[in-house]
Amino acid sequence: FLFLMAEGSLLSLEWLKKLVSYNTVSCYSNLELIEECRKYLSDLGFDCKLFHNEEGNKANMLASIGPIDKSGGIVLSGHTDVVPVTGQAWDTDPFTIHEKDGRLFGRGTCDMKGFVAVCMAFAKQFSEADLKVPIYFAFSYDEEIGCKGVLSMIDYVRSLEVKPSYCFVGEPTSMQVVRKHKGKSYISTSVTGFECHSSLIHLGVNAVEYAAELLTKITEMKRKKQREGPFDDAFVPPYTTIHSGVINGGTANNIIPKDCVFLSEWRFIPQDKPEEILGEVVSYAKELEKEMQKVVPETGINIKTLAAGPALSTEEDSDVVKLAQQFSGAEGTLNVSYMTEAGHFSQAGVPTVVIGPGSIEQAHKPNEYVDVDQMKQCENFMEKVLAHCSN
Repeated sequence: FLFLMAEGSLLSLEWLKKLVSYNTVSCYSNLELIEECRKYLSDLGFDCKLFHNEEGNKANMLASIGPIDKSGGIVLSGHTDVVPVTGQAWDTDPFTIHEKDGRLFGRGTCDMKGFVAVCMAFAKQFSEADLKVPIYFAFSYDEEIGCKGVLSMIDYVRSLEVKPSYCFVGEPTSMQVVRKHKGKSYISTSVTGFECHSSLIHLGVNAVEYAAELLTKITEMKRKKQREGPFDDAFVPPYTTIHSGVINGGTANNIIPKDCVFLSEWRFIPQDKPEEILGEVVSYAKELEKEMQKVVPETGINIKTLAAGPALSTEEDSDVVKLAQQFSGAEGTLNVSYMTEAGHFSQAGVPTVVIGPGSIEQAHKPNEYVDVDQMKQCENFMEKVLAHCSN
């Protein structure tokens, strides 16, 4: 396949081709990708720390270069996992870069291996520069399934004596500066009833019906948020959203169902408190559980948080916003309703914004792409980061 970008070609293109070639859908390992990055960075003099998952088949990497005892350091953050391609109608191999009409097609080009590729492409320049403050590459796993992987690396960042002063999370924002996003809690509810013949309902505990009662409560909570808030006009919609999207229960219509499981989420604005939402659900579930256990004591409701991530709310006049605008040339700021790892870095004490190449409208779709122009803008951004850290 011929790339038609010889003149003014992308410095990051070769790294983007390498990164996309690794199938790092969240259900698979990312270790081959991480090892290629680690070896390259280590050879350049970066100090690379790995944070593995319990199974040992995935890892975060925090790679630093420059005087880590100096304040003013910058974190460049990106996740290495991508969403599946299964069931999607791609026109090309999703794990091979294809260029057409100024666009680079491939899974993860926009979300978010494009930003990671720019980081890697500038690693040599960072290693050769007279850095006055440190640079950190923070590459994570399992972002696409609830920002679960990054937590071990966040704990390390939180423990640093001299924390980085700024963090840029390179999710696709069309190189605009995002300073606020919603948080998310992802909840699984398992209702365990007692099965028997459907003609003997007084002896059974119907898991589907009790799940329905709890779902009705959750739906009432959703409507209350829509009516009464709290509200934040920075977001669309301007309130915390509550939603249940999957339910499974029962085996046959003439059997009182023993089991029912459903999945819910809330995407909360920074002013809201997700623990209070969960607390209200748990409290109602306990009331239902009392009714269930009067019939059969072994029945019950188990509510489990599968994943959770905090909202991001960085002040408009903060230094990290001003720096991102200075490096990118972007004016103003944006706010988004999806979640990123930025909230975690912010909670760890590192002022954070989201800024990266590509549009979120292209993410998670078949024929995902990033515009070549967006990659060039990101490379220009990285040149400004380099200059800033060397002055």
